[in-house]
Amino acid sequence: MALYLEDFTPGQVLESPPWMLTKNEMVDFAKKYDPQPFHIDEAAATKSIYGGLLASGWQTIGIMMRLMWDTFLSRTASLGSPGCDEIRWLKPVRPGDTLRVRFTITEVTPSRSKPDRGIVRTFNEVLNQHGEVVMTVRGLGMFGRKPS
Repeated sequence: MALYLEDFTPGQVLESPPWMLTKNEMVDFAKKYDPQPFHIDEAAATKSIYGGLLASGWQTIGIMMRLMWDTFLSRTASLGSPGCDEIRWLKPVRPGDTLRVRFTITEVTPSRSKPDRGIVRTFNEVLNQHGEVVMTVRGLGMFGRKPS
């Protein structure tokens, strides 16, 4: 059964399964997409302001997206997204960290011009295994409405 716009309500919270990030996964991603020394070189990272290797924030966003898919998006009438309003990287993500995401629905708005869809706004918190928030994203998703 697909979830439609009407199935989301402000205040609703969805929790993702965990995702453990390995050192190899971090370095491989960074070498390809964000090759800053503190993401790809352990010795350089140790001498950096971060004191050790850390994941690219863009990889953390990718993991959040995957966990969104696994948690609820795969069974919705998703029509994509017009973007995000805000991304904040609050704490480093390190090799071996286990991440999970808490998706909080903040607003559900049917479209006035396109009655077959609407927008769901979310506040997404990525947490590590210690329960510390490492990243937040304010997102928007377009969802189809229930067929009449």
